[in-house]
Amino acid sequence: QVRLVESGGGLVQAGGSLRLSCAASGSISSTSAMGWYRQAPGKQRELVAVMITISRINYGDSVKGRFTITRDNAKNTVYLQMSNLKPEDTGVYYCNYHDQYSGYIYDYWGQGTQVTVSS
Repeated sequence: QVRLVESGGGLVQAGGSLRLSCAASGSISSTSAMGWYRQAPGKQRELVAVMITISRINYGDSVKGRFTITRDNAKNTVYLQMSNLKPEDTGVYYCNYHDQYSGYIYDYWGQGTQVTVSS
């Protein structure tokens, strides 16, 4: 089992910055992928950023160049630095842990943290 706890959300004006943190605990694998997804009201959950390995990082098209994902393996924590925030970045941000081995897929989600960007 893996438990994920997000923090760092809040209210910010357009053009501002926020940093989200996601602390993982439990059976953490060094080969796991960790990332961030978000869901706006009335919309489907979408990819924000995922770190598969240190050299394999994927970003959603709408956040490229503005958001940066990093991971501290010693602290089992993944971060999302968000800059130049826009009102359309508003939503609940969820941390995700993904791993697979021995034919099994392991997917865990945090409880979500609200990010609101005012215009």
